[in-house]
Amino acid sequence: MNYTTEVRDFIISFFLFGDAAALQDDTSFLSSGIVDSTGVMELIMHLEQEFDIKVEPEEMIPDNLDSVNKVAQFIAGKTTDACHPLIRAVPMEA
Repeated sequence: MNYTTEVRDFIISFFLFGDAAALQDDTSFLSSGIVDSTGVMELIMHLEQEFDIKVEPEEMIPDNLDSVNKVAQFIAGKTTDACHPLIRAVPMEA
């Protein structure tokens, strides 16, 4: 799945109202005024619903959510983590 395209399309549709020219993949959402604090919460809700992930409070930082590239990398990390089942220790029978 191409997370960059998915994130870009969402930002363009919901925050830029179709004006793709204002957005590069490394454009800071906050510094450029594309997304404000309320918009960050909307973005998080979208990510949780669309990609079936949980964004923890400690993950709600610009390093994860402040550009198309950062969000795409964040999603890739979260979905990769979700693919690894927990390893449980099972006692061996004697």
